[in-house]
Amino acid sequence: METVVERPGALDVHKAQVTACVRVPADGGKREQHVAEFQTTVAGLLTLRDWLTAHGVTQVTMEATGVFWKPVWAILEDEFELLLVNARHVKQVPGRKTDVSDAEWICQLAEAGLLKASFVPPKPIRALRNLTRYRKTQIQERAREANRLHKALEDTGIKLDCVASDILGVSGRAMLDALVAGTTDPEVLAELAKGRLRAKLPVLREALEGRFDELHAVWIGAILAHLDFLDEQISSLTEAIGEQIAPFEKAVELLCTIPGVQRRTAEVIVAEIGLDMSVFPTAKHLASWAGQCPGNDLSAGRRRSGRTRNGSKWLDWALEEAALAATRTNDVYLAAQYQRLRPRRGHKKALGAVKHSIICACWHMLSTGELYNDLGGDYFRKRDPERATKRLITQLEALGHTVTLDEPVAA
Repeated sequence: METVVERPGALDVHKAQVTACVRVPADGGKREQHVAEFQTTVAGLLTLRDWLTAHGVTQVTMEATGVFWKPVWAILEDEFELLLVNARHVKQVPGRKTDVSDAEWICQLAEAGLLKASFVPPKPIRALRNLTRYRKTQIQERAREANRLHKALEDTGIKLDCVASDILGVSGRAMLDALVAGTTDPEVLAELAKGRLRAKLPVLREALEGRFDELHAVWIGAILAHLDFLDEQISSLTEAIGEQIAPFEKAVELLCTIPGVQRRTAEVIVAEIGLDMSVFPTAKHLASWAGQCPGNDLSAGRRRSGRTRNGSKWLDWALEEAALAATRTNDVYLAAQYQRLRPRRGHKKALGAVKHSIICACWHMLSTGELYNDLGGDYFRKRDPERATKRLITQLEALGHTVTLDEPVAA
């Protein structure tokens, strides 16, 4: 194979050790190969860095192995050009599977320039990503704990959730705290209702009649305490994210102009894709990397599958939340796109199309700095008025009507 990188290095990364291989020029125009093994402690990784420097390595390639590559990347990123590659792209030749042979094979592929680097954002974006991802796990845990609360209340026979839309609101929380404190009288509990819930006092008294005993108080009290802890954690993380994302505030405000994208969603998008859109040549490349477009599996003239590839699940969750919110917004293009596709493609694929539109809009906005320009909820109708007219006439004639069109009168 042709030599593209003169002094490449390759790492096969594991939890406790790293197998490194370098290929350098030798006498007579030949290539010389060196292999060594290092520990993944800080001292071991510093030794690895010095070893690579001693061999004059200019480019280091490593295979993505869970999160084990992250400490190695942090030690080496300031000294070398690093490539993080997909494990599927460097599959070992069958029958020769060892750590050493893996490192040698990766090094040979890197030497020939046959490997494509995965997207790794810069340090500030990676730090922001850690915070937004952990906040998402805490939000999910809070939702699970709230579901446990609903199940616990079913065991007591109290049907508060059938009357109050949010049992963790001001009124619901006051009633639950009173129950845990030992108050079980439905009349007293119902009087804790506030606002519009007071209009339902008779139904509320009936719903609060149950079998709430001391064990239920311990059980539900623990759930409420855990919910309070999670609320505090989410609030603390949100504050830390606000400080970390301050340099990117302009980008967050820009993304918030997209229908359905709230601040929390915009923070996740910035943390997952970064701000430098030159990494993705076009919006389609970004959509493909994010797993928001159909797959491409064509062989012998036949399309075998259009299954979407796997992308960042954190980005996918954020885009799905934004798409669902956009479909419930009046007179916007994204809602019109969803309504147009849902009858014939179904909810999931129509929502996928909206997610694709949002991620493409993010690429254009972050590339140009322009605000979101909505095409309007009547875009598809105005795009081809003749087609829309013909479709409506066909529907009326199918109902037995005779349609006559008059020319519009000039103003």
